[in-house]
Amino acid sequence: MLLRIEKGSPDAAELAAVTTALFTRLTAPPPESGHPGRTAAPWRRPERSSGFEGPRSWQDTLT
Repeated sequence: MLLRIEKGSPDAAELAAVTTALFTRLTAPPPESGHPGRTAAPWRRPERSSGFEGPRSWQDTLT
């Protein structure tokens, strides 16, 4: 693995910190997801709603 500094001049402690963080990230097991793919957004676009949804529609937002 090659690490190249693009900008600045880090000292030995800063290089050690970055190297440790990258190595830890690379050797970590992949995260297990409980769901395949993307999840749906928890919000709706207001311009796509039909307007009035009923007298008790506000109660659906409390759950």
